[in-house]
Amino acid sequence: MAGYFGTEKQQSLQARVEASRDFISATPGACHAVRLMGCDDVDRLGWERIGEFLERDGVCGFRFVPVNRLEEMTVRLGALGYRLDTWDIFVAERATAMAASEAILASGLREGLMDLDMPTDPEGDDTTELQSLMSAAGVVPFSGSMLAGRLGPATTVAVGTEDGTVVAAAHGYLPHNAFSRFQGYAWGGLVAVAETQRGKGLGNYVNARMIEEVFRTLGATHVYELVSATNTPSRRMVESCGLRHEAAFTAGIAVPAEGARFTR
Repeated sequence: MAGYFGTEKQQSLQARVEASRDFISATPGACHAVRLMGCDDVDRLGWERIGEFLERDGVCGFRFVPVNRLEEMTVRLGALGYRLDTWDIFVAERATAMAASEAILASGLREGLMDLDMPTDPEGDDTTELQSLMSAAGVVPFSGSMLAGRLGPATTVAVGTEDGTVVAAAHGYLPHNAFSRFQGYAWGGLVAVAETQRGKGLGNYVNARMIEEVFRTLGATHVYELVSATNTPSRRMVESCGLRHEAAFTAGIAVPAEGARFTR
């Protein structure tokens, strides 16, 4: 597989996750977090294995953490020298998300903009351009193989100008294995809009396109997105597509206690 992007550390983590695909698929409690090893059930995966990930990689991702377990996790991670940076989870089932997203898409794009095809070459110029757009927006991109759908069911949507320049993008995929209670849930994210195009509703549009695809193409039962508590524009964007804050759960990334946040 190819098309890694970012710092040497980020690329190393991407390669390690891709090399662990069989393990992730076959291990209860593991989930495919793409940029780092991930967990969607701490009890089933176990703290011994989580500790191994942290010792090896210096980072580990968590999805659908019950908020009533958050204090326990924080204490355990703190004892290992790590903190947990968290994101709120917004969720919607198919009917709600599709109705809201289709209403957004019905308005169409402004003149001079067009929907672009999903990239097919992990190392192609169009894939690299998508990754650069995401990185400029403060988002750690996925590998080219992931964006091109080479690693399993996934969709990448993009909007460009008439000359083909990418100005907005989003991605969705199915992270959870057959052992997970969240097996049919699609993750949506990597929403990025070029600085010159912000504030014009393009984020809502590209997010709605991604949501439409995870249901129609990937067969998801639900879609969820992760948004930080302070990111008001993104919260409004996902809510416009029918998603609502799921207060019973949170998501997070364990990083060294004195380290920087992994992604925005």
